[in-house]
Amino acid sequence: MFIKDYISKDYPAFNTSDSIEEANEVAKEFGYTHVFIKKKGVYQGALSQQFLEESPEGTLQTLEHHYEKFALLDDGNVLDSIKLFYTFNSNVVPIINKLEKYQGYLSCDDVFCEFAKYPLFSENGALLVIQNNKRNYSMTDICKIVESNNSKIYGCYISAFEGDDVQITLKISSENLSSIDETFERYGYSVVQKYYDDEKEELLKDRFGFFQKYMEF
Repeated sequence: MFIKDYISKDYPAFNTSDSIEEANEVAKEFGYTHVFIKKKGVYQGALSQQFLEESPEGTLQTLEHHYEKFALLDDGNVLDSIKLFYTFNSNVVPIINKLEKYQGYLSCDDVFCEFAKYPLFSENGALLVIQNNKRNYSMTDICKIVESNNSKIYGCYISAFEGDDVQITLKISSENLSSIDETFERYGYSVVQKYYDDEKEELLKDRFGFFQKYMEF
């Protein structure tokens, strides 16, 4: 999931001498929330399409004080983009090299297309949300509990912190679900939520869909 393998180059970065109107029109055409500005090839910052819409005529240079400074290095990881999408209300992130030269971009669609390949979303199975004290949980123990009951883990992640407790979401195969629940209880984990079969599978997909819509604004 290295960013260099997912860089797109069809969305141009604008020079500081380019017009606000031109940048705004291109952003609307692509459906992206931001445009990127460079000077002699060096990335300067980003401006939101909404801000451009409300700006008077002129060049992008005149809006220099409003540039938003966010970007990812081309040797980073795709997962690093999630925080930037959220923090800057953006559906597109600029990619630069170590010399701060603009290399291209990464869009929300790129990220979600990659995530959609993961067994966490593509495999049928059961979804469990378990909870334990932050000091007592162990990913090693969690995997052992699932696998000792002849089930397989398709994905797991920390989904929430609740006071002194941590919640972990598991996507597992559908074998021996009752015994898995009981084993977690014996090891001090509470099964907060569980979703099985096709109906529950749709819930996972719905949640992923809501997340995608939220990121795309």
